[in-house]
Amino acid sequence: MEEVFRLWVYLSRTPLLWLTATLVAYAAADWISARLRRTPLANPVLLAVVILVLLLAATGTEYRVYFDGAQFVHFMLGPATVALAVPLVREARQIRRLLLPVIAALLGGSITSAVTAVAVGWLLGADPATLASLAPKSVTTPIAMSIAQSIGGIPALTAVCVILTGIIGAVFLSPLMRAIGVSDEAAQGFAAGVAAHGIGTARAFQIGELAGTFAGLGLALNGIATSILVPLLARLLR
Repeated sequence: MEEVFRLWVYLSRTPLLWLTATLVAYAAADWISARLRRTPLANPVLLAVVILVLLLAATGTEYRVYFDGAQFVHFMLGPATVALAVPLVREARQIRRLLLPVIAALLGGSITSAVTAVAVGWLLGADPATLASLAPKSVTTPIAMSIAQSIGGIPALTAVCVILTGIIGAVFLSPLMRAIGVSDEAAQGFAAGVAAHGIGTARAFQIGELAGTFAGLGLALNGIATSILVPLLARLLR
């Protein structure tokens, strides 16, 4: 116990405390998810977010203080996204075979995601800055925040929308696919990557390597497509 106490004293005085808390929260969430047989409702990211929110509320810690310590995890989003190229190389032949369906699904998913988000926000009376923040919600966080800032949105709000979109996509991916009769792993994975970015991709890898590979492809291509389409949409609406 004395060694544990010394470790706590050391961590509490350094930014490592919240990095450690983030990693421990995710490990605990993943353990819970595994014990519940990876049911979609027990998504590790969702559970980890709940654990961290409760911890921050219980300790009265501001988000800025938390992020100062945990920002290394945010930094690793870039390398983790690039690492998705490894399974893409393995499945390059199948990707080339499905190139036309992939392009069609990408354009449909990217346009639908941005247009429906903006349309719903507009119907609910959202201001222009909020609408701009909602448009890139289905791409990975660094890209989404950059797009939002370039079109007059609020990057912090976009980050929240991105995380919520990813969690919702990961939770409802499998039940929705079963409900509409889609059993092909490549189709499930690509839909997850386009609609729910990195969190959806993580869920797709739980379905299978092929699903995860196509989710990574969808994540990457949707980042490119949204970076082009959303600014064009913003100009048309001005």
